[in-house]
Amino acid sequence: MAFDSTSTYVATDALKQAVNAAVTLERPLLIKGEPGTGKTLLAEELANSLGTQLITWHIKSTTKAAQGLYEYDAVSRLRDSQLGVEGVENVENYIKPGKLWEAFTADGRVVLLIDEIDKADIEFPNDLLQELDRMEFHVYETGETVRARHRPIIVITSNNEKELPDAFLRRCFFHYIEFPDRETMQAIVDVHFPDIAPKLVSQALEVFFDLRQAPGLKKKPSTSELVDWLKLLMADELAREALYHHDPVKAIPPLAGALVKNEQDTQLLERLAFMMRRQGNQRR
Repeated sequence: MAFDSTSTYVATDALKQAVNAAVTLERPLLIKGEPGTGKTLLAEELANSLGTQLITWHIKSTTKAAQGLYEYDAVSRLRDSQLGVEGVENVENYIKPGKLWEAFTADGRVVLLIDEIDKADIEFPNDLLQELDRMEFHVYETGETVRARHRPIIVITSNNEKELPDAFLRRCFFHYIEFPDRETMQAIVDVHFPDIAPKLVSQALEVFFDLRQAPGLKKKPSTSELVDWLKLLMADELAREALYHHDPVKAIPPLAGALVKNEQDTQLLERLAFMMRRQGNQRR
């Protein structure tokens, strides 16, 4: 297997090498990068390129590692026993397989995405070490051992909200997705909008990268937000014209709500524009 860019996803050479290295080593691929740089989309495109199933485990702050294995509903079993429900003697009726169980018992090799692992408790990654290493786990209620029929390709994403334990990091192949440069961003736009006007892309990218370089910005606009912005601009002729005649010293760009996501950054950009106007007036 050799992962490559697809018709809907642009992968850099470094990212391709990282995916292929993780598959060769049979280690989880740990992906970090700014939000909106395509970490989650990578797993989807990898599954599509292999023609295999994608199993996604979205991690929340309350998620426990054991939930990825299975959950035993003892409360329902007790209630059913009190009501005389048929089948209550069979404990398997009250065990719900988790995402790792699903991936381990799939008929073919699947891609397992553990999305935003850093949202969980700090012990969460360590609690999965043995299962990810051995590709098996024990079900205490039934006494069975669930083993992987086919070793899944595991993609783990992180937004760097928490530091991950060293023991966990040692077992992963790591890659940081650098924010795309202008050339790569142009290729990404071409994938999403093959018929977009070159003038619109050129002007939009100019404004987009200028915004990202604004000093003190709390949240820089991401790739996915640029795509949303371009979609809006393509649908709004007045906004396109406003962009073509946009002067950074006068106002923030049209439809900026697609790029700027909090009031602090909006106020910052307005202050920067005001300062640029004042400097321009002083030079006259």
